[in-house]
Amino acid sequence: MKKYFIALLLCFAYQLHAQTIDVSEFGAKANSFADATASVQKAIEVTKGQPKSVLNFPKGRYDFWPDSATETHYYISNSSSEIEFPVKKQKVGLYLKDLKNVTIEGNGSVFVFHGKMITWVIDGSENIRLQNFSVNYERPGMSEMTLENITTTSVTASIHPDSKFAIIGGRLEWYGEKWITKNHHAVLFKPSQGTLWYSGWEAFEKSKAEKTGPLKVKFTGDFSKFKAQPGDILTIRDRYRDYVGAFNNRSKNISLYNINMFSMHGLGIVSQFSENLSYDRVIVAPEPGSGRVIASSADGMHFSGCKGQITINNCRFNGLHDDPVNVHGTHLKVSEILSPNTLKLKFMHHQSYGFAAFIPGDTVAYLHSAALQIYAQGIIKTAKLISEREMLVEMDKPFSAELKVGDALENVTWTPAVKITNSRFEGTISRGTLITTRRKVLIENNVYYRTGMHAILIENDAMGWYESGPVTDVTIRNNQFIECGFNSAPDGYAIKINPENRELVKNYYVHRNIKIENNTFKLYDYPILSAKSTSGLTFINNKIEKSDFMPSGKPRPALNFLACTGVLIRGNKFSAEKPQIQLKEMVKSDIKSDIKE
Repeated sequence: MKKYFIALLLCFAYQLHAQTIDVSEFGAKANSFADATASVQKAIEVTKGQPKSVLNFPKGRYDFWPDSATETHYYISNSSSEIEFPVKKQKVGLYLKDLKNVTIEGNGSVFVFHGKMITWVIDGSENIRLQNFSVNYERPGMSEMTLENITTTSVTASIHPDSKFAIIGGRLEWYGEKWITKNHHAVLFKPSQGTLWYSGWEAFEKSKAEKTGPLKVKFTGDFSKFKAQPGDILTIRDRYRDYVGAFNNRSKNISLYNINMFSMHGLGIVSQFSENLSYDRVIVAPEPGSGRVIASSADGMHFSGCKGQITINNCRFNGLHDDPVNVHGTHLKVSEILSPNTLKLKFMHHQSYGFAAFIPGDTVAYLHSAALQIYAQGIIKTAKLISEREMLVEMDKPFSAELKVGDALENVTWTPAVKITNSRFEGTISRGTLITTRRKVLIENNVYYRTGMHAILIENDAMGWYESGPVTDVTIRNNQFIECGFNSAPDGYAIKINPENRELVKNYYVHRNIKIENNTFKLYDYPILSAKSTSGLTFINNKIEKSDFMPSGKPRPALNFLACTGVLIRGNKFSAEKPQIQLKEMVKSDIKSDIKE
């Protein structure tokens, strides 16, 4: 509490000595429903060259339209492929480019965006703080309908008022402001459980639709394979990630405070090659009272190739079609060895390419892709994008003779420390937190409630998603894991450490030093923890309780270890039967446990 008040005082002191720029002086009027985009951008431009600025929004509603918005051209990690979105042009509501020491003060305002827009972009900027406002879309990219009656040949549904639709030629089409849903992806929300389940739109797409009331539609067709119950809500979006909710790029010292993201197109708040990011009281969830159940079409917060300290505190996530938090780097594959110190590298995953993954001075790790075995490091002397998919890098010294085509490079310099505290993760179809970074990680005092898949997943791969890298210091303590993993059954481990090393190298471990302690697991099924290729893993003083949320599966190992060493299991309390422990590619000396066989 003391630190909180100190932070507030520092914030007030900052604003006291800063130039205050009121957006109303540039024509942006609250509650006018007029397009504020150009006016706000004029106000933003005034901050350039100023030592400190506060951009002030008198409390109210501000509307942003793409018509007069800045058009940008960004390649954003984990967003879209060349086929899905060939020309990377995005319209931006608030464009903060090459700025320093700027605070956006919303005073409790709501920023409403129209069409497809990135809400804000912070690019090449330093010491930027956004606070005290909410983000919404006039027509969210997510469509939602409540199922009322379901038979094998028909479904009747009530459409949410925010989900614009038309029936054309007997087919229902979801549309928005200058867009239409073409590549349908559907997820089922069960209000009685607060859970999200994978579903489909195929049966609806093939059925005949007819309007039976202002927001009522009857679908007639083959629904024999459609699994749902009356009262469930089907949520539908376009699976192509052509936009993101917000974007922080090559920037430093960014703070988000007291911000509500009620709806976001695409991937959520994406930070790429940015340093020192602090998110406090950021809520990704539908607006209370809106009747909507989904806030983000994909992730809540996504961090790709960042460094410094990432802090997520007092945040809440509810209603997401993907992961609330994902932190990783990007492996690039060696496609050609041009000289003893020059390589051609290739972006491999279809959704991640086109950005400068390396710059001069960066330290890189060389690794064998299949084994994820790091065997040397080097320093980048020059780096150049030679196409959307390829980079040419020159090292300051000749690389190891062990290097071969097909190996991968990881950017070691751009890896962050991460602290996630006092936050709540729920209402997500997939995982709660994905972490792959070699710096210090602390995940403490959080609640993971009915996440569809693993509450926490630690991976690292150079043959699939190409998301790097190894972890070396992770502490997971004093968290609650409640009834997680139902979409991963029978592999529904609350915590899973799963590097994608397809080749196991004797005495080489991808991850190390992971401490899981003093947590509470309330689980309806057997799986608790699964770990692979990890050295120094402790699972101590945790409390495991049994839940009747869903029927458990067949008896199977609660603690599963593959090719690990230095495993310590001690002081855990199990309310149910003694857990099974499974070991593969290990000897007895690799584990110490006080659970008697």
